Amino acid sequence: MRTGLVLARHELRLLVSLALWVTRRRHGTRDGGTAFGYARGQGPVMFGFAFVCVVESITMAVLLRDYPAVHRVVFMLDVYTIVLVVGMHAASVVRPHVLDAGSLRIRRAAHVDLRIPLEKVESVRRELRTTHERAEGELDVAIGAQTSMTLQLTEPVAHFTFLGRRRDVRLVRFHADDADSLVKAITLARSGPSALPSPLPDQPG
Repeated sequence: MRTGLVLARHELRLLVSLALWVTRRRHGTRDGGTAFGYARGQGPVMFGFAFVCVVESITMAVLLRDYPAVHRVVFMLDVYTIVLVVGMHAASVVRPHVLDAGSLRIRRAAHVDLRIPLEKVESVRRELRTTHERAEGELDVAIGAQTSMTLQLTEPVAHFTFLGRRRDVRLVRFHADDADSLVKAITLARSGPSALPSPLPDQPG
């Protein structure tokens, strides 16, 4: 029952993200935070996947043409799958990382949303990694199997997995399209609110 509710909320967030994407708006950036995207280059892969789903839907329509009841059900499921695939890309675009005067919000589509107080940041560095091994106290928020930044914390912060299980993490690896700028911005933000860059317009790139 709980898993069903989690999945339903996740699908709702994807649909909301799709609506935000269509209207060229971002989620969680209206309170003065600066947005840093991470979805650059992901679009062709996601739309390629959506195209495969369309081809599969057409194939099934031909195979099931003599079974109209089954065809209708399968067609509706195929269309919904395509919507969710596009919604996942939309969520990556409209839910960027957000840096404000007090925290860094690390996100990955509608799957990961982790707030890290800046006072708990011990160090931040640009580090490109394409392989990740699961380790206690570490969180890898990879995009396209890569991370470009590493954040070391002074003490653990709570991260909740997709199904709600708590993990305490002291090191976070994640990806940003402009990792150098985000490293610089985090370093400046730790020096004081006045050092923060001006917020970007509330429009997805």
